[in-house]
Amino acid sequence: MPGRNEIDDTQELNYEPIMRAIADTGFKGFVAQEFIPRREPLASLTQAARICDV
Repeated sequence: MPGRNEIDDTQELNYEPIMRAIADTGFKGFVAQEFIPRREPLASLTQAARICDV
């Protein structure tokens, strides 16, 4: 998908409900994602971690 960079609400995928659905299955492992920040990298990573930590 073109423009797939930040893990935020500008993307086609809504990551928080996806992460919640994965957690609801009982999955206890790690989830990896492609991460290509367009803004300040640490701020982008902090935001992505906050969205995905359910």
